[in-house]
Amino acid sequence: MRLRIASFLTVAIVLGIGAGIAPSHDANTPSKPTTLQQFGLVGDGKTDDTNAMQRAVDAGLGQIHLPKGNYRLTQPIVVDLDRVGPTSITSDATATITMAGPGPALRFQGTHGGTAAPSTVKANVWERQRMPLVEGLEIVGDHAEANGIEADGTMQITITRCLVRKVVDAIRLTGRNRNVIIADCHLYENRGVGVFMDRLNLHQINITGSHVSYNQRGGIVAKKSEIRNLHIGTCDIEGNMGGRDSIPSANIELDSTDSSIGEVAIVGCTIQHTHDAPNSANIRINGKSNPVRHTDERRHGNITIADNILSDVQINIDIERCRAVTITGNTMWKGYERDLIARHCSNLVVGNNVFDRNPRYHYADGSGAKHGVVFENCSNATIIGNHIAGVGDIEAAMVARRCRLLNIVGCTIVGFGKCGLLLDDVRTSRVSDCLIRDDEAENDAISIKVVGGAGNMIVDNLVSHPDTSK
Repeated sequence: MRLRIASFLTVAIVLGIGAGIAPSHDANTPSKPTTLQQFGLVGDGKTDDTNAMQRAVDAGLGQIHLPKGNYRLTQPIVVDLDRVGPTSITSDATATITMAGPGPALRFQGTHGGTAAPSTVKANVWERQRMPLVEGLEIVGDHAEANGIEADGTMQITITRCLVRKVVDAIRLTGRNRNVIIADCHLYENRGVGVFMDRLNLHQINITGSHVSYNQRGGIVAKKSEIRNLHIGTCDIEGNMGGRDSIPSANIELDSTDSSIGEVAIVGCTIQHTHDAPNSANIRINGKSNPVRHTDERRHGNITIADNILSDVQINIDIERCRAVTITGNTMWKGYERDLIARHCSNLVVGNNVFDRNPRYHYADGSGAKHGVVFENCSNATIIGNHIAGVGDIEAAMVARRCRLLNIVGCTIVGFGKCGLLLDDVRTSRVSDCLIRDDEAENDAISIKVVGGAGNMIVDNLVSHPDTSK
């Protein structure tokens, strides 16, 4: 019996069985790298880590978790999702990627050609491409043409808790993407745009809880893109327009020229600065829609702008050729040209907003801000419960020009200077139950002035300076 036990133990030791002893390997068989260091990543801020990081991605590790260090790149790291499989590039906020070459530091490439509906997502997309993740990284530019993160053809790309600075565009979405999430990021001090939707076909994108600040050509910008279901919420978006010599842009700019944008919600954000940039705006939406390269549809509009704080630009909200827009519950001040301008819009609701002359921050004490609200060539609009307090040297606190079917109800306009409400060539509209007073205005001031137009009803308003010119 003792001989048999001894013989079994001898065999077990030779085979590497039991007691956690691993079988031996042929010394001539190379082991597959399983750590980033084995791929040659250094992370000292001097060594070019491009090839090492690309090898790690191409090996299909899946999880590329960068430890503390500065990883210098001279070419984009391309994540070909269908080839390498599900991939995340992450850190715990201790790793920096320095992009020392042209192009994006990280480029994610997928093949998804369907919609957001599950039935259109092919099996290989679910198995190999779903939800590429970038988390906890700092990306810093060290080249005139460096960018941050780029995605094309992806399904459910998620970018969270990242800091991107000193590049051209922090996050660029192009081509075709579906179900994008950008959350809890700092997109800060870049030469281009914070989030750039560039020639993009995209349905479903959430941008939440992020700081998008001091990007010189716009905060969140869409150009030549078909966008549906864009949700921007609880972000701080400010100073994204350079200075006096910058290209006119906006903290949020959605331009439908040669494209189509619809189903947009901008809710609960602080959006402000900078009034000395030419033609600056906090929110600018051009809904003019032409035939687009993706589809023949020309739908545009269905926009909600609600519960935001907006200040210190030339125009706080500037919308043109938009349909079905709701602007409600916002607080605005320091609109140096106007607080709100709406041109060629229809089915418009502007309600329960505060347009106040508040000299916050003491820069020029707001003395150059004109404020006021303008509607031009608009139709089918309800303008209700708004409060306008104090305007500069302008023709009227609220102007409606060449409009029809306006219902202006329950508004308060005080401190209007020259004129409270101007109706210029307005037809088939109603003004009722408004309080329009300026007890310190000159005697030639007018609370409600009507020029031309026809078929209007103006009743039950409390005014301080009636129009005696009739």
